[in-house]
Amino acid sequence: MSDVVVFLFSSSGPDRATEGALGAARNLADSLGGRVHAVLVGASNEALMRASAAVADAVLIADDPALAEYQPEACLAALVQISRMISPRAILLGNDAYSQELAPRLAHRLGGSATGDAVELAVDDGRIRARRPVYGGKAVAVIELLQSPAVVWLRARAFAPAEARDPSGATVTRLAVDVASAGGPRIIERAVEDAGESRLEDARVIVSGGRGLGGPEPFRDLGEVASLIGGQLAASRAACDAGWAPPSWQVGQTGKKVAPGLYLAVAIHGASQHLAGISDAKVIAAINIDPDAPIFKHCSFGIVEDYRKVIPLLRTQLAAQKK
Repeated sequence: MSDVVVFLFSSSGPDRATEGALGAARNLADSLGGRVHAVLVGASNEALMRASAAVADAVLIADDPALAEYQPEACLAALVQISRMISPRAILLGNDAYSQELAPRLAHRLGGSATGDAVELAVDDGRIRARRPVYGGKAVAVIELLQSPAVVWLRARAFAPAEARDPSGATVTRLAVDVASAGGPRIIERAVEDAGESRLEDARVIVSGGRGLGGPEPFRDLGEVASLIGGQLAASRAACDAGWAPPSWQVGQTGKKVAPGLYLAVAIHGASQHLAGISDAKVIAAINIDPDAPIFKHCSFGIVEDYRKVIPLLRTQLAAQKK
């Protein structure tokens, strides 16, 4: 009962969030004196298997055809079966929509306890504790998970990768799971959206637009700036709710929590919900016409000006430097 399971969805690949989840599992298992079981759910992914084997003690592959596409009930049934097979002390999942949906339901089925958005895990007197930001990042809650297994989904980029080991030391096993009778709703169609070169949570530079842009057209100009500095486009909730940007771009408490090296906020007022999503950014820069906008209290660099005067100049300077 000291082992740690980390569930990884094969569709995500060995990205920064996956590396962090494996690192968190390794540190927690070492503190508990147990083993790490990396469970790959979905279609076979050789790159993810190699990355997992370099950290985990055992790699388990659940590549049943029914799991090739994420279906909530089928996936939950598989996770429950695998968890009961291993009887771990803790179960970790990444920061994606699948994990956030599954974590509390999985804990309930197993009689355990759950929390999410964890930025730190520790063992104190044999008890697992998770730290997570609350009140829009203004405070940190320490949650003690009393019931085993402790099921936790982790904030992206909050955990450092583990030191890679010889992957030949990990056992690799394929698992047979029974999900045929899982039932429930099923995804019958999926629309693929261009998400750029990397996931927003993994982007090193983000250029984000808000309500002050006034419409969808300015996002094209922001896209040019993002392209020149190797960044990704994002948006505030207000811009997404207005239909100016897709929901996958939303950053904030109810959107994605990001941790780029540079976050450029353009025409974003800076509500507490938005600031909660960018609290881990190393450098925040802002362009806003309102000198009293809350975003200026949280940025390293700020320009009080109409973005329509600043963005063209910025784009011209960046293009000249790139040449």
